Amino acid sequence: MQTYYFYINLSTHEYLPYYQGKVKDIIVSSSTGKRVQFPAMHLRSFLTSSGVEGHFCLQTENNKFVSLKKITK
Repeated sequence: MQTYYFYINLSTHEYLPYYQGKVKDIIVSSSTGKRVQFPAMHLRSFLTSSGVEGHFCLQTENNKFVSLKKITK
């Protein structure tokens, strides 16, 4: 299993195309500098009135999404 840590800060306006399904995937840079892509729908549960912000832990296995957890704001 692979674990990636990253920080993201998207306003509600910036996240809107992902929320609407117009853009399917999010691409982030992990804390080690590796670019990681995963389905944007997994961020929906972390959406607040100001957007999506915080440090996250993404786990994958065989390049497939396993879990996403928010670890700090």
